[in-house]
Amino acid sequence: MPDRNSAAHRAMAAAVARMPDPVSYQETALLETDLVAAFGTCRAVAVSSGTAAITTALAACGIGEGHEVLLPAVTVVMTVAAVAACGARPVFVDSAADGRGMDLNDLAAKTGPATRAVVAVHLAGRTDGIHDLAAYTRATGLRLIEDACQAQGTTSGGRQAGTIGDMGCFSLKDGKLLACGEGGYLLTDNTDLAARAAAYRTHWQSDAPDAPAGTHLGVNFRLAEPLAALARHHLTRFPEALAQRREQAAALHRAVDGTPGLEPITAAAGEEPNGYAALWRLTLPDPRAFAARLAQAGVPNSTGTHRLTAAHLHPACSRFASGDLPHARVTVDALLAVPFTEHDTDEAIHRRALTIRREAVRWTR
Repeated sequence: MPDRNSAAHRAMAAAVARMPDPVSYQETALLETDLVAAFGTCRAVAVSSGTAAITTALAACGIGEGHEVLLPAVTVVMTVAAVAACGARPVFVDSAADGRGMDLNDLAAKTGPATRAVVAVHLAGRTDGIHDLAAYTRATGLRLIEDACQAQGTTSGGRQAGTIGDMGCFSLKDGKLLACGEGGYLLTDNTDLAARAAAYRTHWQSDAPDAPAGTHLGVNFRLAEPLAALARHHLTRFPEALAQRREQAAALHRAVDGTPGLEPITAAAGEEPNGYAALWRLTLPDPRAFAARLAQAGVPNSTGTHRLTAAHLHPACSRFASGDLPHARVTVDALLAVPFTEHDTDEAIHRRALTIRREAVRWTR
């Protein structure tokens, strides 16, 4: 390998710098422009998945080996995997006693010299506690990354989910309100972080502040052009998709609320959820078993169908666990989150409501 100061090395670096950014493909670039216009941020960076978006955001923030990242124990394993992929250690934070967001006292107690970022996870389109987290990270100098993969279109305090922290991460996987089969994107008002994210997703073949092309290792997290074109098409009807999802959630709540053993989880003050899922807190005996029974009866839900488990209790995350987090465990086990897709008809929602009410009555007999 040539010396960094040699003519050969300088020539190689210059050649790398002249290489076109493969992510400046037309459809991807246009999608990023459209996302900026739709969500009101300075920059958007398209990537290959929602998990890739979180990994890219962490890498753009310089997070890696020897660092710790705080995240809620009430999360999906994909968020944990993204932190681990960067070489950082995930540190799980307990839920608040009411199940809304992270326990700020536990968050503060687990913030240490190695802590570099907090990841807020907006499960089922809810952003509980995001403004308190933003205030905490501003005061402590930590980065705040939002996992908003399930929160496209949710607003809190007049702000779009994913635009409150330093970077917001989204998924374009089927089932999301904005989808193209597979893919993801980041939103940010920090142009330096956007440049680093764009460089990282394509083997660092483009320049970033203090990191010219070819000076760092990156990955291939590029979004395929046909998928970018499909996402652009679906973005044009995003307002209609958002309205549909909100009405679906509202319709299921109207039909189910009042059923003994199911307490509706209402939106926080100032929040307008996107309707990703209808949400209840189960007060029935053995709520996880009840959720599994609903799944068997044709009602998809987070714990019964997808086996959502508090992260510190998940087998794949056991090496990161450090003690019990009782509020997180109870929050997950008592959660009934019933998601929707654009293909769910009024009749299908009506059948789900009948099933939920019937099974709840049977469960308590």
